This record gives sequence, structure tokens and C-alpha cells, in this order.
Amino acid sequence: MIRYTTVAKEAHAEQTIDRSRFIAHIAPVHSKDEADAFIKSIKLQYKDATHNVPAFIVGEKGELKWASDDGEPQGTSGPPMLQMLEREGLTNLVCVVTRYYGGIKLGTGGLVRAYTTSAKLALEAAGLHEVKDVHLMKVRIPYTALGKLQNLEKSEPFEIKNIEYSDVVRVDISMDPVYTSKVESVMADLTGGTAVIENEEDKII
Repeated sequence: MIRYTTVAKEAHAEQTIDRSRFIAHIAPVHSKDEADAFIKSIKLQYKDATHNVPAFIVGEKGELKWASDDGEPQGTSGPPMLQMLEREGLTNLVCVVTRYYGGIKLGTGGLVRAYTTSAKLALEAAGLHEVKDVHLMKVRIPYTALGKLQNLEKSEPFEIKNIEYSDVVRVDISMDPVYTSKVESVMADLTGGTAVIENEEDKII
């Protein structure tokens, strides 16, 4: 089951618009404290910048949202960035767009476009990650069943994550927790009841 979608990794992107330099940094976070720490680190890194405009969304359902214009005209930078992240259906992430003023005023519409497109560039650089509940299972099977198991992966609701070869084959597989019983039945049918589940655990990945 997908819990929420966030960014896959920390990333940054840069563009220049009418001589103003915009540098966007984005990162996954799990709390307001993490978001605050990231914002603080970017402001420290670019302490000579004209503006460091932050926005973040935290919580599996996006319960906590915050943005600041950091000295830009009200509603022209942080709030539009936040709205863009909301439209993308994202949470548990923070974005800071740094601006070095280039001497040409961009106007209200120009600022909105500059900050949102900069944040979007960083988002594209980071990529998206769906955070899911998964059930992990380590199963011992005979060698004769391995090929059949690999073929079944195409049609059954599990993924083979790792294979260990010894006197028998140990296979790590993952699945949505709702399919646990079904996959256990598939393993039993495949091996004539000789499959042995050595370890099981639920994780959020």
C-alpha cells in the first residue's frame, strides 16, 4: 500500500532569469525539525544571497505546511512554491530557492514563475519516490523450483529482491502486505509444500 509520495533524494537545480540567479535545493524530510535544519543549512550556505525562500510539507497526509517569501513581495515566492508541491501530491519534503538579484525587477508574475519553475527543476532532478508498506519474506526452496518462481514473478504480486545459492536456494521476496497469504499459497503450490519461510517482516520503504 502506498502511504505517500515524496522526493527520491536530495537534489538541486539552477537557472538564470533576467540576470537573477535562482538556485533551488530540495530534500526528503520526516519532521518539521528536519525541514527547519535543512532550511537553516541552505541559508548558511548562501548567506550572501538576496533571498532564501523556503517551503515545506510534512506528515503522511500533509498535515503541516509552511512557506515564507523571505523579503520578496507577499505571495510571490514561497506560497506559489508550496502550491506547486501540493498540486504534485507530495509530502515530507522541503524546498529552498535562493535568489541572487541581478538588477532587473521581474514583477509579480515574473517572480511567481521564477520561483515555481526553479522549484520544479529541483523536483525533476530529485525524482519521485512512493513510500509503501511492504512485507518481506526469506524463503528456502529447492533448485528445481527457482526457474518456475522467476517465471511466476511476471504474473504474481511479488518481486524477487535477492537470491542466495547453497545446498538449497534462499530467495528474498517482497510484496504488498495484502498479498501475503496469496504468495504463501503460491510458494506452497510451486514446491509441493517443501518451501520453508525462514524469516518475515513488515517494513516501510
